[in-house]
Amino acid sequence: MDFSKDLICENLTNRDGVLHFAGQNTADLAAQYGTPLYLMDENRIRQQVAVYRDTLRECFGDKGHALYASKACAFKRMYAIMAEEGISVDVVSAGEIASAHAAGFPMENVYFHSNNKTDFDIAYAMDCGVGTFVVDHPEELAAIDAIAAEKGVVQPVILRITPGIDCHTYEAVNTGKVDSKFGSAIVTGDASRIVKQALDAANVKLCGFHCHIGSQVFDSSVYIATVDVMVDFLAEMKKTFGYSAEKLDIGGGYGVRYVATDPVIDIAASIREVAQQMQVRVAEAGIEMPHIYMEPGRSIVADAGLTLYTVGAVKKIEGYKNYVSVDGGMTDNPRFALYGSEYTVLPATRLEDERDMVADVVGRCCESGDIIQPDVALPADMARGELLAVLTTGAYNYSMASNYNRIPRPPVVMLRDGESYVAVRRETLEDILALDK
Repeated sequence: MDFSKDLICENLTNRDGVLHFAGQNTADLAAQYGTPLYLMDENRIRQQVAVYRDTLRECFGDKGHALYASKACAFKRMYAIMAEEGISVDVVSAGEIASAHAAGFPMENVYFHSNNKTDFDIAYAMDCGVGTFVVDHPEELAAIDAIAAEKGVVQPVILRITPGIDCHTYEAVNTGKVDSKFGSAIVTGDASRIVKQALDAANVKLCGFHCHIGSQVFDSSVYIATVDVMVDFLAEMKKTFGYSAEKLDIGGGYGVRYVATDPVIDIAASIREVAQQMQVRVAEAGIEMPHIYMEPGRSIVADAGLTLYTVGAVKKIEGYKNYVSVDGGMTDNPRFALYGSEYTVLPATRLEDERDMVADVVGRCCESGDIIQPDVALPADMARGELLAVLTTGAYNYSMASNYNRIPRPPVVMLRDGESYVAVRRETLEDILALDK
């Protein structure tokens, strides 16, 4: 049978019924490293970085910059790759800062997000030499100013502004609306007030503004609308305070294909459309073009990832439902439980077999909501010991993994030019016990 439509990324191939990922046999990788197993295609990661980096440079010259939103997938090797590719990163916690620092990432190229930076986080980031703080609200700005004064430094910051744009995505990842927990809204006057606060602060240097409209966005019109709002805001700040922004970060959020029905997006073409609108609007507003930043995360790593599981049981309830249980679950992929996220699930060594059974693929946790994907078409004779592959798991799988039920987390194995290597080792039961007194 032809299931080629399920191979939703160019790094997936069918060779005699066996799924190959990044040119490598998934059955062989499962045998070598065990399951559950996170696989990451390093070449694909670098390819996606280059799309953003090179297109932004093409459009804005030395004023075009890409940042990797590392919350999508963060471990030391990932930061090293971004350093090698010559882009900046953003981080959202002391843990991500520590990982970047330990990887030797140039800390002056780190942007520190978060809507609730603790005093420890702020001080630790300054001690590590984090280049720019992305400030979420007035209390945080006051804390940064005070801690910078204690340390005798002037901390560069950009302010997170809420443009009031609804990107029509999952509510949980829709961050550009006025009533979001993130940022200072333009329409309420909060944005203007925090700009004045930053300009008056003695120990921060205001470098510009940041906004983010949400995630899984496939339509460039959303970014174009954001450009319109933000350029108007920049012009207003220049008129009101005489302040010209050096930097404008318009966020990330481009969508990826989780299933065959998801649209295909030409990210480079979309960036060019947004850039054209930026150039027109900046000229109309009579302001200088700031440095333009985009901060992709998911679209850098999502389809560079794949997770392999071993089937443990097939349960058929006559006249009701079928369940295929695997040796992972919501501990290594919580996104269906959180968002109802769709995934493509394939029988990794039986791609050409008839898929004549519909089953929910479920995990091993003691939790009814431990579902990886409902209503998956699989061979009716699927049995214990066979392999399932879940596609497009490079973003928000490893980074959101937990030890629920005290289950150790899987390893991350990187694939590169026909070779494989462990970037994050498999957790052990000893690791689970290590913090207990």
